[in-house]
Formats: sequence, C-alpha cells, structure tokens
Amino acid sequence: MNIETEIFQKHKGLAHHPMYQSLTSLDAIRVFMKFHVFAVWDFMSLLKALQWEITCVSIPWIESKYEPEAVRLINEIVIGEESDIDREGNAISHFSLYLKAMEEVGADTSLIKNFLSSFELEFLPVKIKEMLAFHLNLAKNGKTHEIASSFFYGREKLIPEMFESILDIVKKSELSCPNLNYYLERHIELDGEEHGPKASKFLRSLTKSDNQRDEILIVAKKSLSIRWALWDFIQKEINLLS
Repeated sequence: MNIETEIFQKHKGLAHHPMYQSLTSLDAIRVFMKFHVFAVWDFMSLLKALQWEITCVSIPWIESKYEPEAVRLINEIVIGEESDIDREGNAISHFSLYLKAMEEVGADTSLIKNFLSSFELEFLPVKIKEMLAFHLNLAKNGKTHEIASSFFYGREKLIPEMFESILDIVKKSELSCPNLNYYLERHIELDGEEHGPKASKFLRSLTKSDNQRDEILIVAKKSLSIRWALWDFIQKEINLLS
C-alpha cells in the first residue's frame, strides 16, 4: 500500500469514525468538547505559522514572495478564525465561540483554561499532549509545505465531512446545543465551499519537487494518525460514562 492510498483510507475512516455514534447525549457531548477544544486551539498555531511565512507581519512591510491568491487565502482564514460572527452577529474568534458552546452545554472548560494559563503539557492526557507537541513543533520548525500539509490534510480537507457526521448525530439526537451546531455548520460552510478547495490549490503550488511531495505526504499521514488517536481517546472517555 503506498502512502497516498494510506492517506485516502485514513481520511475516509476519520469521516466515519465510530466515536461519532457515541455523541447521542449531552454527557457525551460534554466529554467530546472537553478534549476536542485542544484541537480547536492548536489549529491556530499552524495558521499563524502560515500567516508569518506567506504574508508580511513584520516592519517595515515588504511584498510577499508568494502569489497574491495565497496571501489572500491565509488572510481570509485568519479573519474568519480570529474575528468571525456569532449567532447574534457579534465579532468573535472561533476558539471563543467554541468555549461559548462548551459553557452552553455545561462542558468542563477547566482543563483548557488551566493549560492556557501556563502552556504546560505535563498534566494533559497523553494523546492531547502528543497532538499539541506535534503541531506546535511543526508550526515552529516545519518547512512551509509541511505546515501547509498538516493544515490542509489534517484540517481543511478533513473538517467538512467530519463535522457533517458529528452534526448529523447531534441533530438526530435532538440535543439542545445551538452554539455547537452553529460552530459546526460555520466550519462546514467555510472549509467545504471556500477555504478547502483554495487550500488544496495553494498546497499544490508549494510542491516544487518529488522530495517536497514526499515530505508533504509524510506529514499528512502523521497528522491524520494523530487525529485518529484523539478520536479513539475521546471514544474511550465517553465509554466510561456507561
């Protein structure tokens, strides 16, 4: 089996991971959100690394060496992630919107808030720690095409189908969590219709050699494996409720 086939299979598997079928009660949703919020947060480090590289955030300003379309894409995603609108039309980051959804259903926010007060990984569950360590190291030390690979394969390409599966279960279970529904629907809309296709084109533009292509696929495989491990961990935590 070649690595491209592995990536395809991991992607399809994640879109239908059995963990989704466990999200049929508010208690299960609370457990899911308690840990998934870390994936919401660490996405921003990948995005900020790309913003740093693709756009100009230094003084004095200089023109980016990348195509204007790539610069526009990254700036659009930053605007959406850091200052989208909530259900009432107020500006809000997607991370804060997720915390708002957590508070709405009574999910435990202490773990993420304690982490953000110190950024210490030591006291986090192993699978959360591994995910954060990988993405933070990649954001700090990875090559641009490697960061873009994790950003696209592990997030932009994956999220629409993955979140559609979660949203479908939540709605069928008739759970009252409008802010979570809005968060999921917003990402399905943005990533599926706009950012995902553009990010795919952007990643292809970064692939200049066979070596870069191989590095892109290796990071993609690792990113998907980490998400799979996170979903397995969350499913086990939900199973402890019964």
